[in-house]
Amino acid sequence: MTEPQFRIVDTDAEFSRVIDLLRSQPSYALDTEFHRERTYFPKLALVQIAWPGDLVLVDPLAVDLRPFAEILESESIAVLHAADQDLEILELTCGTVPKVLFDTQIAAGFLGLSTPSLTTIYERFVDFRVGKGDRLTDWLQRPLTDGQLVYAANDVARLLEVRDRIVEQLDARGRLSWALDECEIQRVRLRGQRNPEDAWRRIKEARQLRGSARTVARSLAAWRERRAAALDIPVRYVLSDIALTGIAQRPPKDRRDLEKVRGFDRGTRDDVVNEILAAVRAGVADTTPILDDVVPGGVEKDLRPAIALISAWIAQLARDLEIDASLLATRGDIEAFLRGDEGARLAEGWRDDLAGRPVRSLLEGGAAVAFAGNGELVIEERSRRPLS
Repeated sequence: MTEPQFRIVDTDAEFSRVIDLLRSQPSYALDTEFHRERTYFPKLALVQIAWPGDLVLVDPLAVDLRPFAEILESESIAVLHAADQDLEILELTCGTVPKVLFDTQIAAGFLGLSTPSLTTIYERFVDFRVGKGDRLTDWLQRPLTDGQLVYAANDVARLLEVRDRIVEQLDARGRLSWALDECEIQRVRLRGQRNPEDAWRRIKEARQLRGSARTVARSLAAWRERRAAALDIPVRYVLSDIALTGIAQRPPKDRRDLEKVRGFDRGTRDDVVNEILAAVRAGVADTTPILDDVVPGGVEKDLRPAIALISAWIAQLARDLEIDASLLATRGDIEAFLRGDEGARLAEGWRDDLAGRPVRSLLEGGAAVAFAGNGELVIEERSRRPLS
């Protein structure tokens, strides 16, 4: 394996020259390295940028990245792999995301690869094998080791070439517009700080609570989320999940009650204790109903048996078409379609052509699902002739 050639950019003047060079590029490959184990918001540690004939590793600990917003907001295509977390940190650091995005992981899904790793697409499309890196490496250390630098450079070294191969194959199959549409959905998706009012849903034990215990968990989790964001520390450093759930199950009235809760830190300051108790009181007094993520009865009772059947057929159709099934339709997409939700993905565009219309015919009684041999399912015109 030939190691990529790269430059390290660790001054604002050097980065300004990089910006000058990027202005004339129709596309560029981009990746980031970051940590968030000890912070609420991701801490950017390295930015990798490649374009034909050049590759730079930008040190965000030494360089102001805000000028990069000019390139992100230009018509130049930003090529990333599994871009979601990169977009989050770009928005935090530069105040924007790329105006035009091509996500190689998403695009490869329309060629039958299911959420492929960068290693997988390198091997599949350009026969390039990347050496294994240390998943737990400390990207915030300085200086970075030669191994870290080479590993980071490889992330973007062949990405533009991969994009070109994927585009060729998508175009040949008539699927390029599908992939571009999905990349745009990814690009504009809401990110940033999570909604504090929904924080309790990420706690498994809290989701199993009922009645006032659940409203207390919601109130307390929202308080924890806001405090963690304000201090830029992980939520577990504010209050552990086990302590939060224990408090919700037996709402304390004072510090002495709190200190009996498993997982509660007895060294917690009085002002923080007072905030916890206030959140508990607010939760006890809250009578606002909380709907589950999947609302029982959200799909009409008569249609619920169809969900499993349609899901099985969708999975079969995805295999036949060599499309990642999650790109074609998730269970949530199917339920939204059955409910008739506005903007349901299965009712729009290429998904409607491939799956929405057949499913609609199935629901209206004009089609039926049948076994086609080898365990395969098909939707075909219904004969309406009873079995003799």
